[in-house]
Amino acid sequence: MKTKIIKSDYETLIFSFRGKKVMVDNDLAVLYEVPTKRLKEQVKRNITRFPEDFMFELQEAEKKQLVANCDRLNVLKHSNANPWVFTEQGVSMLSSVLRSEKAIQINIEIMRAFARYRALINETNELNNELKSLDEKFTKAFNYLLNRLDELHHKKNLPRTRIGFRKDEL
Repeated sequence: MKTKIIKSDYETLIFSFRGKKVMVDNDLAVLYEVPTKRLKEQVKRNITRFPEDFMFELQEAEKKQLVANCDRLNVLKHSNANPWVFTEQGVSMLSSVLRSEKAIQINIEIMRAFARYRALINETNELNNELKSLDEKFTKAFNYLLNRLDELHHKKNLPRTRIGFRKDEL
């Protein structure tokens, strides 16, 4: 039974493997409303359009990681074939291989999802940089306070000079 994927969930279909942001063939087949087998057939017929940086097959360990992280892909757990994954350029190339109005519309939405995903990553990086900057400021302030406390503690332990009349000075 095929699951229906809502437009706003496209970003959740993007995974990271081998340092690349990719989408799984099973998810793409659901989006394009074609069987995964047909999608793979079209890719095989036009394999020259899909170099390694556009599409690659997951290894067994990567497949296990994918299934463990994503419940909707439990179907892949018992599959003999490892899933294919497509980078943004590979998904774009799929629209030229799958020639239907639905494929074109879905492809446009997926490209927008990749763009939103990149924007989210950029925002996250900017936020991390701001957090690092704040952390450095707090560390400097904290170290300054610790040094001041150490100085006060050191002054507290020095012998005190006596004030007033002393008997031994007579």
